[in-house]
Order: sequence, then structure tokens, then C-alpha cells
Amino acid sequence: MDKLNALKHFCSAAETLQFRETALRLSVSPQVVTRVIAELEQHLGEQLFTRNTRNIHLTEFGAAFLPRAQQLLADSENLFSAAKEKDEIRGIVRITVPQWNDNNRILTRLLEKCADYPELHIDWRSNNAKLNAVENQLDIGIRIGTQAEDLMIVRKICDTTDKIVASPAYLARHGTPQSLDELTGRFPASSLINANTNRPWGWPLNSEMHVFPKNIRFITDDPANELAAALAGSVAAYIPEHLCRIHLQNGELVELFPEIPRRPWQLYIYRPQRTVTSGRVLKVFDWLTEVLREMYDKEAT
Repeated sequence: MDKLNALKHFCSAAETLQFRETALRLSVSPQVVTRVIAELEQHLGEQLFTRNTRNIHLTEFGAAFLPRAQQLLADSENLFSAAKEKDEIRGIVRITVPQWNDNNRILTRLLEKCADYPELHIDWRSNNAKLNAVENQLDIGIRIGTQAEDLMIVRKICDTTDKIVASPAYLARHGTPQSLDELTGRFPASSLINANTNRPWGWPLNSEMHVFPKNIRFITDDPANELAAALAGSVAAYIPEHLCRIHLQNGELVELFPEIPRRPWQLYIYRPQRTVTSGRVLKVFDWLTEVLREMYDKEAT
């Protein structure tokens, strides 16, 4: 058994939790993935995944084994790439990111990591629309959603959700709503615009509840602007938890109706699956992963 190759299969399967998706990423058949994982489990003497007809899940052993496997793969890549890294880290890397108020912090930290590579150039595009990776020649993307497009190599950063929030000044002015229907029926609210359809998103709370406030006073395509409107006391808003967390902690915002189940999202970084990916893209992909996990992954801190 090629142990490094087996670890690549395992780590990819642990990220996708789908053998078919893992097969697409690694350009092999699902049967090969199944066989390699089975051989690795036999070699380790432990089961890595539990399986049913639709999904796979990491076992307790698999979850504990994953970070060690990821580190070993990273170390092996570093060993073989260190000598030629300087020569490879040059040229343009095109990155697309959502419009949010953390972009400056993310970009600042990334550029700090790029400082030793003067021939490396970053093309940074802030856009909430889903850009076509081929047409726009994109190398890396950051997004929040349920899943990336097909044929993308994805790294999950963290789980997140959205929260209904309002400022204390807003509640003092309008009163505290006693129900979600009261809030969405008459209280001033905001909504994001879907950049792909040019229509309001509304508030997609969960798979069974997608509400549209009737008294929309603020519309934007930028969550940072929506957060600013909520902090100013103009509207109640439905905002990603990782953006409003610090404002909830310091009392600038108050969460409303936290008992209502929320749709889970993932913050993830992705890059197109290509036959050959340049060293500069792989390096920036790793750097951005580090930056995002340091900023948002609460389990890693």
C-alpha cells in the first residue's frame, strides 16, 4: 500500500464525507477510493468511517487520526517543495471574496505572508455574485454556503449560522417584538439583495422558514453595510454570526428569538480542480486557510 496516497484519499474523504466527490477530486473511480480506505483501515486496525447508503461519517478514531494525517501530508509536501519554492512563488493569483467588513483584516494578514515574495501579485476581487472560475480566471475563492460547485477542492474553515439582531437603541425606540411575526410584520428591517437575481434574499431561517420582512427600510448587497445599519439603530437585521459576534459580546447588538432553529452554513475556501496547479496558487491557498482559521475557527483557538 502506498501510505501517502492512502492518506490523501483519507483526508479528502474526511473533507467531503462522500466517496464519489473524493473520487472526482482525485480523478479515480469511487471503487478505488473504497478499496484504498478499506486497505488503510485494515493496516491501522481501526475503522475510519461509518457508512450508510447515502453518507459517511468519521469515527472517533478517524477524527483523532485526521489532524495527524493532514500534518504528515503537509510535512511531506514541504519537504519536496522547499528547495524550489522561491522560484515557483511568482506571478498572479486571482482571488474572489464576499463583500464583508473583515476583508481588510484578511487581506492585510495575507499580504504580510506574501511580503517575502516580491514577484507574487494578488488580484483581489470583492463580489457577492458567484463568479465563473473559468471565465474569470479565478484561482481561489472564499464563500459561505452549503457546498461549493462541482470539481472544486474545498477546505472547510468553520460552521456558522445567521442571527436576528437589533441594537439597544432600536429596541428602546420601537419596543421589543414579542414574536417573529410581529417583528417581520411591522418593525423596520433590512434585507440583502441576491446579486445573481437582483431580488431581496429575505431571511432564510431554516429549511422550513424563509420570511420576508414587510417593512424593509434598508437594502444592500454588502453584509458589512447591513451590519452598519443595525448598529446605527435603523433596522433589525439577519446577519452572519461571525460578523456580528463581537458586537453581541460587547452589547452593541442584541440577539432576537435565538430559540428559532437556524440553517447551518459553512465558511470555506476553495480552488478549481485542475490538472496542474501552480506552486504560487497552492501556497496562497495554504496561507489563506491559515488566516481564515486563525480568525474564525473557534475550535482551533
